[in-house]
Formats: sequence, structure tokens, C-alpha cells
Amino acid sequence: MLARMLSLLVGVGAGLALAVGPASAQNDVESKAQTCVACHGQNGVPADPKTMPIIWGQQASYIAKELHDYRSGDRDNAIMAGIAKGLTQQDLRPLANYFAGKTWPAHQGAAAATQPAALTQCQACHQAKFEGGAPAPRLAGLSYEYLLAQMKAFKNGQRDNNQDMPKIMQPLSDGDLDAMAHYLSAL
Repeated sequence: MLARMLSLLVGVGAGLALAVGPASAQNDVESKAQTCVACHGQNGVPADPKTMPIIWGQQASYIAKELHDYRSGDRDNAIMAGIAKGLTQQDLRPLANYFAGKTWPAHQGAAAATQPAALTQCQACHQAKFEGGAPAPRLAGLSYEYLLAQMKAFKNGQRDNNQDMPKIMQPLSDGDLDAMAHYLSAL
């Protein structure tokens, strides 16, 4: 009888440990995500959409890659590098999944005009509706200013943490980039 009770207690204890483990891990992810929320928004709308991207509902693989790149120095931003270096490599995927699991904020811009021809080449990675797919980020609904700044950074070699994007952006005119950013921000 005593052996059976001990066995039952051990089983219950193991079950509690497993139940506490994931909840604790989830709490850890949520506490780390609070650092991101300060700039990227409690409800998914960044504090300054002109300079900060929406990360709620963004592709998990893209978020994880960008966090890795900030952490390793492959992407330059003093604030993001400092935050990312405070994370472990094991933190990146759970944090990316946390934000990817959130709902993309409702769009509040004007209706999209006709799709610029230059965007056709982007659909292979960013998908037909520009909602992204591994490993490409969602572009639809990001702010005009943010999109234009990132496209120009790729074009001018200021952002080089993706080897394909500079090659794609360099031949495009400033007018092409402007039209693309206007269209994508309106989706």
C-alpha cells in the first residue's frame, strides 16, 4: 500500500513538474516580449510605425532571423542589437513564435491602387498577397515610410543581411520604390 502511494505521489509530482514547466516557459517568453512591446506596441501597432515594423502576426522564421542578425551584428541597429544580445540563442524561436501567433493589426490606410509591375518579382518570396512566407516577411500593411526606408537601405548597401535583396532593389528607380511602398502599405 505504501509503495503504491509513493508511486502515485511520484506520478503526480512528475505531472505537476511538466505542467509547471511549459507555463513557466510561456511566462518567460511573455516577460521577454514585454521589452519588445515598449516600441513595437502592446496591441501590435508600433510606437512609431514610420521607423518600426509591425511584428505582431509577422512570419516567425523572419522574426527569428532578424533577432539572430541583430544579435550577431549582421544587422545594424544600436537599440535592437542591445536587446537581441540580451537574449540567448534558445530565446529567439520561442519569442518569434510568440509574436507570429498574434493577430496582425487592422489596416487603417487608404485602399491599394494598381499593383506596380516591379512588385511582380517580389511575389516569389513574399507571396501573392505580400503576406510573407518562410523565410520572407509580410510586407502588406507595413508603413510606407518603413517600407521605403528598408528598400532604399537594401538598394544603397546600407542593409545587407540578405544577399538577394540588394540585387533585386539596385536596378529599381526611386520612383519604382516609392510606388511599391505606397501600394504595399495600402494592403
